[in-house]
Amino acid sequence: MNIDKELDTRGLNCPLPILKAKKTLAEMQSGQLLRVVSTDSGSNRDFQAFARQTGNELVEQLTAGTDFIHVLKRR
Repeated sequence: MNIDKELDTRGLNCPLPILKAKKTLAEMQSGQLLRVVSTDSGSNRDFQAFARQTGNELVEQLTAGTDFIHVLKRR
């Protein structure tokens, strides 16, 4: 998977990871991939809802230790 941008939101709580992802996605071109790394335990649920509401595709969600990793494809 070729990630176009990465966003580190570790230490930030809802809604900041979503807001930062939204801003970053707005600067990206359609089809590009954004990886967001978060430590917010609610971020899995938040990014699922965000993808449904915005039409961006949630390609992958992983948990690595205390990190929650979300890969979104810009619509």
